[in-house]
Amino acid sequence: MESLEAEIAGIALVDHHVHGVVRGEVDRGEFEGLLTESDRAVPGWMTQFDSPLGFAVRRWCAPVLGLPPHASPEEYLTARESLGSGEVTRRLLSASGVGRFLLETGLGGGLGVAEMAEVSGKPVHEVVRLESVLEEVARSGVPAAELPSRFREALAVRSADAVGLKSIIAYRHGFDFDPEPPGDAEVVRAAGSWLRDGGFRVSDPVLLRFALWAGVERGLPIQLHTAYGDPDLELHRCDPLLLTRFIKNVEPRGVDLLLLHCYPFHRNAAYLAQVFPHVHFDVGLAINHTGARSEAVIAESLELAPFAKVLYSSDAWGLPELHHLGAVLWRRGMSRTLGHHVESGDWTAEDALRIARMIGRDNAERVYGLR
Repeated sequence: MESLEAEIAGIALVDHHVHGVVRGEVDRGEFEGLLTESDRAVPGWMTQFDSPLGFAVRRWCAPVLGLPPHASPEEYLTARESLGSGEVTRRLLSASGVGRFLLETGLGGGLGVAEMAEVSGKPVHEVVRLESVLEEVARSGVPAAELPSRFREALAVRSADAVGLKSIIAYRHGFDFDPEPPGDAEVVRAAGSWLRDGGFRVSDPVLLRFALWAGVERGLPIQLHTAYGDPDLELHRCDPLLLTRFIKNVEPRGVDLLLLHCYPFHRNAAYLAQVFPHVHFDVGLAINHTGARSEAVIAESLELAPFAKVLYSSDAWGLPELHHLGAVLWRRGMSRTLGHHVESGDWTAEDALRIARMIGRDNAERVYGLR
């Protein structure tokens, strides 16, 4: 289905969850470290180029840098160094065909909203991380008794121009938390212990719940990192089904919840998206890291949920290769999956293209009010 593939290639995607490109040059060790979700050093007896993502970089990013597909890691890194990080970033972001980025700024260390807009030439909107705002308030020297009100005030200011909020409660605790909002007295008690500790990395479940429910009160769409990620999380506690009671409690508030990444629980996320009107999901991070097998993950994400509940994201961080690959592999997986449906007679070509546009662009524009 060459015509369908060409049409999908032309969609100006909305990458609804992405991080900034790292500043400056990176050496081979740093580059390989950014090809994995592990926060451990890459052992000297192996290379991250020998991974699904590493192979995808050599196949799909090498031509953008003027190399043949499947160039060796050494050839690739030499070309990258010769071009310089600025040119590499410009080329890869442009070649991705992404028309709009929703930048989650809580991770730090990468290009910010204005810088990403300048280098990409595309609109960039901010998504504010709840835990980062809470930690900023703590560092300001707030007394425990004032933390609830000061956080709500700070969140309103920080998210005044944002299109959404993000929680990493999956990392800091897991989804097996009390789904009810904590009272301010409970929050103040927890804040007292946290502030006395002085580390200001929030992991207390009461404070995490407080930040999350304050986000619900704010009324913006809330992204939740779900499932696959670095070793800071415990994967078995990040199954989105553990959020079911919280999802039910949020439903009357009219706030959209967006489950990010979801692998290997993407079928569970699809179930939640089917049965709850305010739940949406993507398979963002998994697309890059499964490389040539990303088509299977994309196909599985389309098995159950209404197509209006599925979104595109790359969750790219650090390397512009990840911003580019997320889009390339998503287009490839969608073209093959939907093309199979058309060739089998189950779908029309018109419906296939309409659904690809919904997932790649239209759903995000609706959820985040971008139209």
